[in-house]
Amino acid sequence: MISNLPSLEQDIRDSVTQALKEDVGDGDITAELIAENTQAKARVITREACVLCGKAWVEEVFRQLDSEVNIIWNGEDGDLFQEDDVLFELEGTARSLLTGERAALNFVQLLSAVATKAKYYSELVAGTNIKILDTRKTIPGLRTAQKYAVTCGGCFNHRIGLFDAFLIKENHISACGGIEKAVTTAKALYPEKPVEIEVESLEEFEIAAAAKADIIMLDNFTLTDLKTAVALNKEKYDAYSKLEASGGVNNKTLRPIAETGVDFVSVGALTKDCKAIDLSMRILW
Repeated sequence: MISNLPSLEQDIRDSVTQALKEDVGDGDITAELIAENTQAKARVITREACVLCGKAWVEEVFRQLDSEVNIIWNGEDGDLFQEDDVLFELEGTARSLLTGERAALNFVQLLSAVATKAKYYSELVAGTNIKILDTRKTIPGLRTAQKYAVTCGGCFNHRIGLFDAFLIKENHISACGGIEKAVTTAKALYPEKPVEIEVESLEEFEIAAAAKADIIMLDNFTLTDLKTAVALNKEKYDAYSKLEASGGVNNKTLRPIAETGVDFVSVGALTKDCKAIDLSMRILW
């Protein structure tokens, strides 16, 4: 399943092309030690529990290297695998399997790590109505890939980039002459784009709510102030704006934040603090 992220399919092709260019260059000289038509099979095993993500990237690696390689998957993106499970198997020439190994595993290790972390965070807020959002803190060149992985783990995408939604922060507010002016100008400039504004106090929150920002980011609010903002938003401003908590979010603070009643919480760690899943490819001659 491919997400509806803009240009994801093209991004997959482009990122795989770049990965092969930097890894294979003008040829895999070590693979040339093996007779050209030697056939082999391989298994890719996970050394730890994980949520699988990255099928399309693996398939694209071998499509670009050798379209005769056959890939047999034991699950779909978003499926949970346990330690020592076989994620997928490969059949083809030994040269092709070995040449594509590192590029393919790099993609699936990283994206499965993001999906696994997203699942962990999503389970921490089970039973609440909050949506956990990613951020733009992604590896350069792999934004759509990582944002796709976030959705495989059960979390949600914030804006993709600077082009599809406003996120007005302190410097923008200062340059525009205040919160109300910034929101009004944004709505006039691109009426079809969501307008989100970051505030740092309840006083600023009320200004943003009165200006009818679509989303108000409550930056580093205490739990008490988050609850107050939620109550004010409902009672005084008819809940026109959605509320997003940000700052100081980790596995210990996430659940209490979710229970304040905010609509969203953004977590940069979903994409920037991921340790690659430990995978191993075994050749079966």
